[in-house]
Amino acid sequence: MNIIPCSIKTLKGLYDISGVEVGQHFYWQIGGFQIHAQVLITSWVVITILLGSVVIAVRNPQTVPTDGQNFFEYVLEFIRDLSKTQIGEEYGPWVPFIGTMFLFIFVSNWSGALLPWKIIELPHGELAAPTNDINTTVALALLTSAAYFYAGLSKKGLSYFEKYIKPTPILLPINILEDFTKPLSLSFRLFGNILADELVVVVLVSLVPLVVPIPVMFLGLFTSGIQALIFATLAAAYIGESMEGHH
Repeated sequence: MNIIPCSIKTLKGLYDISGVEVGQHFYWQIGGFQIHAQVLITSWVVITILLGSVVIAVRNPQTVPTDGQNFFEYVLEFIRDLSKTQIGEEYGPWVPFIGTMFLFIFVSNWSGALLPWKIIELPHGELAAPTNDINTTVALALLTSAAYFYAGLSKKGLSYFEKYIKPTPILLPINILEDFTKPLSLSFRLFGNILADELVVVVLVSLVPLVVPIPVMFLGLFTSGIQALIFATLAAAYIGESMEGHH
């Protein structure tokens, strides 16, 4: 007799847990949608920095490149080499996607260490790097998942799904589960590392505000760049895997 009330109570408890938030957040109410304004604001700041830098550096391409043009040509060559290594000879169409992922994550990560987000006061919550929020990293991971499904289906058609029963149909559940774990690992790895780095810096600044945090901040800049490289490399590797077959 008590099974139904207990089940309802359990479901209500799970629903309450799902609504738990870490810290305070600032939202915009647009129509019937609730927009996470903190992430939207900082993401557009990062996009503006990227677009502005590109426009300033390459608006007038020179036969003898300027320093800014040289820098962006080097970045493009680096992204092309990364894409070719992971995807193979058909890497060309995927360079813009991999490059966008790498540059957005790289600049987002560095913005958390270099930009004084904390001095901007909001009615609720505070600003931080876009990748310091799980919503951003999950969105990037889901875009990567959509990209490698599209890559596989566009090249192989419906025969792409044969990979789930190779090398044996017994592995079907494991192969399906793998497609769920890829975006989870991508999103939580990036989010966890950036959040942990910012928390360490905040704690050290509050304890020893002068000298000790500086080496940690430089280390954070290094690890932030590495996280962007790891994400872009894995995204390219997943796309290459979907085009070549299951490994």
